[in-house]
Amino acid sequence: MSGAENQNKQRWTYGIRAIPGVVPRAQIRNTLTYRFHPRFTAGIEVNPRAEKNGAKINPIANLLVLTETERRPALIVGTSSDRIGTPDGQSFYATLSKNLKGATGLPIAPYAGVAYSMHDDRLRPVGGLNIYFTENFSSLVIFDGVRVHPLLNYSHGRHAFSFVLANARNPGLSYSISF
Repeated sequence: MSGAENQNKQRWTYGIRAIPGVVPRAQIRNTLTYRFHPRFTAGIEVNPRAEKNGAKINPIANLLVLTETERRPALIVGTSSDRIGTPDGQSFYATLSKNLKGATGLPIAPYAGVAYSMHDDRLRPVGGLNIYFTENFSSLVIFDGVRVHPLLNYSHGRHAFSFVLANARNPGLSYSISF
């Protein structure tokens, strides 16, 4: 989760994620977002394998409330479909994130926060750690309040590729393009 405003000229991003073997809703995920402001993106998420009423469509949004400074973490709030292990539901979250390279010399950026799960009807702690290996390679370890999901990411220009481990038995891939 980046604590900086997005200044790229591309405003649209399409993404697709495939994770075989998880709950049907999470097996195929398509997203289309539009950046309305350097701090605000919103769009839709389509999960064609969702069990209820065919394709499930959820709103997604991400608002950078406070940008990160040398001393202050960023505050990000948003919404998306519920975590990978749930068959349905919407999630609402608030996180604090901070790039610690300047303070520690290490290329890491942790985040922590809370998410409200409509599926579970409860708040859950969430968090993670982004590790930057090079300008194009990084790893993100996500704790969704129940499980840990490591990702290995490669970005090149407008393209981003990820290898996702939903759990030890369910590896998946994701791809996104900005335009």
